[in-house]
Amino acid sequence: MSQAAEARVVPVRSLDGSVTGQIEVPSVFNSYVRPDLIRRAVNSILTGRVQPKTQNYMAGKRNTAVSLGVGLDLARVPRVRGGGPAGFAPCVVGGRIAFSRRLEKINHERINDKERLLALKSAIAATGTKEIVIKRGHAVKGDVGFPIVVSDDLKNLKKASEFRDFLKALSLWDDAERSKKGIKERAGRGKTRGRRWIRPRSMLLVADELNPSLRLASRNFSGVSFSDLASLNVEKLAPGGHPGRLTVWTESAFKKLNETFSGEK
Repeated sequence: MSQAAEARVVPVRSLDGSVTGQIEVPSVFNSYVRPDLIRRAVNSILTGRVQPKTQNYMAGKRNTAVSLGVGLDLARVPRVRGGGPAGFAPCVVGGRIAFSRRLEKINHERINDKERLLALKSAIAATGTKEIVIKRGHAVKGDVGFPIVVSDDLKNLKKASEFRDFLKALSLWDDAERSKKGIKERAGRGKTRGRRWIRPRSMLLVADELNPSLRLASRNFSGVSFSDLASLNVEKLAPGGHPGRLTVWTESAFKKLNETFSGEK
């Protein structure tokens, strides 16, 4: 893929879409986009949530099995009371297994810290390239420049109607509508396992605060996500391992990118 964010200066837009100033693009946007590393980092995050499971070593052993004793013309193996002729011992008819199953499968795909950092930088760089964002499927009009930086007034939005007006002013409303219209019901058993609906991802809002009012103003829009700079990861920037998510940065968060990745190549 091409190198991201070649321009060194981008405009800072206000809530009504007008340009209020300029800001220097952090050097992290000059990183090369590595889809292979991004995919591996996302897989590491997803598989890290899988809880290992196996059989309990005491499964089936908590019972009242006792031997009937001698003189009955029967083997002296422990037998479960009320359970018929089955013996509670390994290597006998109806008996228990000798050794419980061990957990041998490794679900978590581990990744080195340097690879994870490089994948994060690569995912950030992909958000600054318009071609990659469009290729991912986002609805972007021709007059939208990348990366998208908005003044810190964005964090003070309190109502969903104010956030909707902001999206329309910056020509980002089409992508929110695309995500809403793309909701569909999942096929198969997943409908009964808590994942009935498939919701396409829309834009990601990145601020330098954990809980600004913007978080509540934008939470009811389908596909729109919020993240503070400290908890930003590859999965949020590239859901499903596909780089180029439409990302809106606040001015303060954009400046802190330089502090976070200062001196990184």
